[in-house]
Amino acid sequence: MTDITPAPTPPDADLTAMEDLLDDLRTRSEEVPQWEFCEGFLAALVCCRRAIGADEFLEVLLDPEGFADDAQREAFLALWQRRHDAVHAALAADVQELSDEAAYHPDLVDVRGAVLALSEAERAAMGEDAQEVPAFAQVWALGFMYAVENWPQEWVAPRDKEAARAVEAAMAAIVALTEDDPGPWELAPFSDDDAPSMSQARMDAFALAIWAVYDLFDVWRSLGPRVETVRKDSDVGRNDACPCGSGKKHKKCCGA
Repeated sequence: MTDITPAPTPPDADLTAMEDLLDDLRTRSEEVPQWEFCEGFLAALVCCRRAIGADEFLEVLLDPEGFADDAQREAFLALWQRRHDAVHAALAADVQELSDEAAYHPDLVDVRGAVLALSEAERAAMGEDAQEVPAFAQVWALGFMYAVENWPQEWVAPRDKEAARAVEAAMAAIVALTEDDPGPWELAPFSDDDAPSMSQARMDAFALAIWAVYDLFDVWRSLGPRVETVRKDSDVGRNDACPCGSGKKHKKCCGA
């Protein structure tokens, strides 16, 4: 057994406002992801070795031209920043168990459980969609990895062997959650009164993935942003070829 039982996200004005805003964006673009995907994407940005600015991540996550106006864009960014700050605080907290109220609890939806709660007639009306539903936390993990894939240079394993092993293990744990849950379905993630919609193995994998986020946050925070290696002019002899590629000696070119 793991030390986590996901608690249902309580009614939250910011979450409702964000979902309403995303719904409005979908009226102008079909490529707007669900909030759970955005939550995973956001968690990756919180962990990322380099701070990714709004102009940069919006180009990847959403159509920046899809906002109705500047006011809607600013409203989105304000909601995003508040969630970013909350996730950062949770990952920076000294927690020993994921059941701790201070721990990181991603905003997730048990889609499979919601489908199982429907009547047979309602499921029949859904057709194939009733069968093609994501596993618990799968969309969150896909969002996380989408951020990783778009800034791969920020996730390259560090030279330190211990840190590199930690990063590789953490990434593997999150990638594992992008896969389906084949069952057997034994648990309901939010309430014992709900129909079972996930396996014990899935619950264990979910816990490992959340701890993996903590590990990534700790590793990158300890190492800081990447430092590009730049060759200084002082490393080049005056009679050496100039590193600019002109073919001249350094003393008669950039070193003059």
